[in-house]
Amino acid sequence: MEAVVEETAEKGADVAIKGEAAIKQEFRTTKEKFHERLDSEWQNSKGNEAGENDLVDETSVVEPDPKKLKLEPDDSKSTGKPDGKRLRGQNKSRPHTKPTTYEENRLCLSVIQKNKECIYGSKCHFIHDVAEYMASKPADIGESCYLYDTFGKCGFGLACRFAKAHTTPDFKTMEKADLVKENEGRTVVKNSLNKDLQNRLRKRSVAFKKSAEYLKTLSSSKDETAQQKNGDVCKAETSSDPKEKKQVSAGAEASPGGQPPVKTVGPLTDADVIKLRPCEKKQVDFRDKLYLAPLTTCGNLPFRRVCKRFGVDVTCGEMAMCTNLLQGQQSEWALLKRHESEDLFGVQVEGCFPDTMTRCAELINSYTDVDFVDINSGCPIDLVYKKGGGCGLMTRTRKFEQIVKGMNYVLDVPLTVKIRTGVQEKSNVAHKLIPEMKNWGVSMITLHGRSREQRYTKLADWDYINTCAKLANPVPLFGNGDILSYEDAMKARETGVSGIMIARGALIKPWIFTEIKESRHWDISSTERLDILKDFTNFGLEHWGSDTRGVEKTRTFMLEWLSFMCRYIPVGLLERVPQKINERPPYYMGRNYLESLMASQNVGDWVRISEMLLGPVPKNFNFLPKHKANSYK
Repeated sequence: MEAVVEETAEKGADVAIKGEAAIKQEFRTTKEKFHERLDSEWQNSKGNEAGENDLVDETSVVEPDPKKLKLEPDDSKSTGKPDGKRLRGQNKSRPHTKPTTYEENRLCLSVIQKNKECIYGSKCHFIHDVAEYMASKPADIGESCYLYDTFGKCGFGLACRFAKAHTTPDFKTMEKADLVKENEGRTVVKNSLNKDLQNRLRKRSVAFKKSAEYLKTLSSSKDETAQQKNGDVCKAETSSDPKEKKQVSAGAEASPGGQPPVKTVGPLTDADVIKLRPCEKKQVDFRDKLYLAPLTTCGNLPFRRVCKRFGVDVTCGEMAMCTNLLQGQQSEWALLKRHESEDLFGVQVEGCFPDTMTRCAELINSYTDVDFVDINSGCPIDLVYKKGGGCGLMTRTRKFEQIVKGMNYVLDVPLTVKIRTGVQEKSNVAHKLIPEMKNWGVSMITLHGRSREQRYTKLADWDYINTCAKLANPVPLFGNGDILSYEDAMKARETGVSGIMIARGALIKPWIFTEIKESRHWDISSTERLDILKDFTNFGLEHWGSDTRGVEKTRTFMLEWLSFMCRYIPVGLLERVPQKINERPPYYMGRNYLESLMASQNVGDWVRISEMLLGPVPKNFNFLPKHKANSYK
C-alpha cells in the first residue's frame, strides 16, 4: 500500500508542474485516504457524545447535477471533451434556505423588547408565552454570550442562543450596568437606513436638488448641440465647459425673487450656496496603501473587521445596485454599513444611467459617512453586463463620462473607478479610457489585470497594468490580480502602481496584509486559523444577531468564506515558497487533524468546522458553495 501511495505521490509531483502546488512528498495522499482518515478521526474525537445529530448528514449536501456538455448540431460529432467532464461555473440552481425557516417557534419581538402590548394583537403569529417558548427553544450553543460580555447587555434576550449567560431562573434578562454605561452613546456601526428615510424613498419624496441641476445641464447641452448644428446659437451659448454650465444653472436658481436657495436657521453664508471646487473636496491619500477589494457575498462587515486586525488600510463595502438603494431596500443599504474600526472606508455602487447614478451619489453623500465612492465598471456577471453596467460601461464611453461627471458634481468626497482590461480577451481598452477618465475628474483608478471574458482564468497581465499606471499619472492607479504572498506584492510594487488591491488572496489567507507589511511568510498554525474563524463568529453574531436567525446567517457566510480558505497550503508543507494563486492544492494530510480538516475541499467538512464554533446545524440545514469549483467530493 505504501508503494501505491509513493507512486501516487510521484505522479502528483508531475501534475504539480502542470497546475498543482508542490507539496512535500511525506504529506501527499490520495483522495480516498484523505477522507477516510478525516471521517475516522472526526468520529473518534466526538466519542460517546457524537450522536446522530452531531454528525453531518452527507446526503444533505449533495451537489446538483453537473452542467450538460453542449453538443454540436450533428450529435454524431464528438465535442472533443472527455466524457463525464464537469463544466465549472456558478451553482445557479443551488438551494436557498432563509435563516427564518430554521426556527419553528419564534418569540414575539414585543416580549424580547419588554413591551407591554403586541401591536399585532391576536393576529400575531409568534409566541408570547415565555415558558412555552423556552420549552421548545433549541439548546444553547455556549456558556457565554459575546454581546453580553462586550456591551453589558444582549438585545436578543431570551431568543439568544447563548441566553443562559444572561438569564435568571425566572426568565429575566440581566445586564452589566458598568459596561452598559461605558458603551452609552457609542455608535459602533454607521450608515444604517432609518425608517423615515426608507419611507420617503419608497414614496419618492426625497429631493435631489444637485442631481436635478446636473441633469438639467445634460438636457440643455443636448439642446445646444442641436441648435449648433442648425447654426442658430451664438458663440457664448455654445460653451463646452460643463463647469460654466453648472455655475450658470446654480446661479440662476440661487436667488429667484431674492429668496435664499436653501432653508437656513441663521445667517446665510457662502458655504450654503457655493459648491466646493474639486481642490476643496475632502482629499484621501491612497498612495502605498493596502486595499481590500469590495467582495460580493464574502466582503461583509465581519470579514472586513478580521482584515482590519491584520493591517489592511482601505476597506470598501460590497457592490450595491443604485436602483435598489434609491428604492430604499434594506438588504441593499446593509452593504453600506461601516464599522467604527474602518478608518478609511468607501462604498461601491453599480449602475448604467447618469440619472440614477447621480441621484444615488447624492443620496450617499447626504445620508452616509464614507471617505470615497467607487464606481464598479468591472463586474463581469451577465445580470449586470447585459443591461450596460459593470464592464458594459467600458464600451459606453459617453454614458460613462456623464455618470462620472454627474457623481463628481454631487459628491463632497473623492470618486474612484474600478475597471478591467477590457471586455474581450485580446482587445484591451483600459489604456484608451484612462487618459479620458483623468479629464473627467476621477480621484483614483483600480485596474484588474484581466478582461471580462477571462473572468478569473489565466494570469493577470501586470505588464499591461504597469503601462496603464504610467498613462494614469498623476492620478493614482491601483493594480489587482493574483496576489497571494508578500513576494507577489513586492513584484507588483516594482511596477508603476500607486498601491495594490487584494481580493481572493485575502479570502484564502486574510493574514496576507500582515505578511506584506512585515515582509515574511507566516507559517500560521491551524489553531491560529481557528481563532480567526472564532473572531469572525463573534463579529457575525454582533452584526447579524445571536438568535437562531443570526447564528445560521453567520454560519452561511462562514461556509462561503471557507470555500476559499480551504485553498490555503501551510508554508511548512510546501516544497517551494510561496504558493501561487493559480495552483490548486493536491490532497495532503496536515501536521495535525485540524490542519487536515481545514484543507478539505468537501462542503461537509466545512460544516464540521462551523459546528465547532456555532453548534450543530439544524435538521433541515442545507448549503452549497456559490461556485462549483470550490467544492467537489
